[in-house]
Formats: sequence, C-alpha cells, structure tokens
Amino acid sequence: MDTTAWDAGSAGVLRLPSGLLIRGRGLGRPPPDGPAPVYGLYLLGDMPPSVPWQSRWVNWPDFKLPADPPDARNAFAAALDRAATDRVEVACWGGNGRTGTALACIAILDGLPAGQAVAYVRDNYQPTAVETAHQERFVRDFS
Repeated sequence: MDTTAWDAGSAGVLRLPSGLLIRGRGLGRPPPDGPAPVYGLYLLGDMPPSVPWQSRWVNWPDFKLPADPPDARNAFAAALDRAATDRVEVACWGGNGRTGTALACIAILDGLPAGQAVAYVRDNYQPTAVETAHQERFVRDFS
C-alpha cells in the first residue's frame, strides 16, 4: 500500500480527474481520523496556526477572493505537484468556500474544463463548496 496517499474513502478526500487524491477540510473542526498530511495549503485571512508538516499560507479573507491571485495560482500548482507524491490537504476555516474554490482551481490545473469545476467539486467533495458568486466567477475565469 502507498503510505503517501490518502485513503480514497476518507472524509474530505477528493479524487482529481487524473486520479490524484487531495483532502479538503475545515480548520474549525477536529482533523479527520487517519494519517496527518505531509503538506498543507491554508487559505485564511490571517496567518494559520503552526503545524508539524510543511505548509503554505495564502492570504484569503473569508467569503472573498485571494488577496494575491497570482500567488494563489502558484500555491494551487504547488499543491497539485505535491499531491503526486504526498498527502496534501487544502483547508480554510469552514472547509467550503475558499477550500472548495481552491479545489476547483486545482482540478482545472489537473485538466478539468473550467466550466465543469464547480459542479465537479460539489459532486465529489462537498455540496456546499464554492459559496459565493465571486468565488464561482473566479473558478470560471481561472485558466
């Protein structure tokens, strides 16, 4: 068994179009059972709490868009690259809006057409993912 991959049936785990697995979650809830991530991408308006694994912070206020979209794009690409070899989690406070938006953008980078990304994440991660019209537009315009 590959010890660097998530269990596909675990809470919050999204199978990307390529088959790679990435976990989304809300930092405001206890972490799911199972192994810890190897890498985390944290999407918060303030610096996230310290974690014992490698991580990256994207300044992204709640219900808004990333403060620096090019930096966010680089962070999404880095998370996708890491998901090929490591357990990667993407998280905001609630695990829906910012996390869902980032997962949809990562799915686009993984080859999914932008027009399908929000529905894909809602169907395969969380029905309430991508919470605002601005976030939906961000995904639709992401390329």
